[in-house]
Amino acid sequence: MAVKTLPLRIDMRGGTQIENVTKFVQEALAHAKMSAGIVTVFVQHTTASVMVIEDEPGIRSDTKTFWDRIAPADQSWQHNEQNPGEDNGHSHLRGQLQGPSVTIPFSNGSLLLGTWQQLVVVDFDTRARTRDLIIQILGE
Repeated sequence: MAVKTLPLRIDMRGGTQIENVTKFVQEALAHAKMSAGIVTVFVQHTTASVMVIEDEPGIRSDTKTFWDRIAPADQSWQHNEQNPGEDNGHSHLRGQLQGPSVTIPFSNGSLLLGTWQQLVVVDFDTRARTRDLIIQILGE
C-alpha cells in the first residue's frame, strides 16, 4: 500500500460558511495515480469541520440553521468568559460535534460518493481565516 499526503489551503470567511472541496480531493486522487483505496480529508483547526452533504442551497441554509439551534452564538460560553476578547465558544463546540475528518473509499481512481454526496468544509468561526486541510490517500 502506498500513502500520499497533500495539503490544501482555503480562505474562508467564518459564519458557518460551507465550501465544496470535492473537486480538489478528486484532483489530488488523480495526482496520486492510485486505483483503489481510501482518502481521508482532515481539517487542522478546532473551529471547522469536514462533512459529506447534498450540496444545494436549501441544505446549506438548513445546515446553518441547525448549527445555530444546536450550539448558538452566546457570550456566556465558558471559553468566551475565560478568554477575554474571544467570541467563538460555539464555534469550538460545533467543531467538536461534527469532527475534523471524513474518510471516503475510491476505486478506478474515482471517489465512491453517492449521486448527491459532496465533500465540504464548514467554517464555524466568527471571522475570516485561512483553513489548512490534509488530504491523505492510502491505496494501490
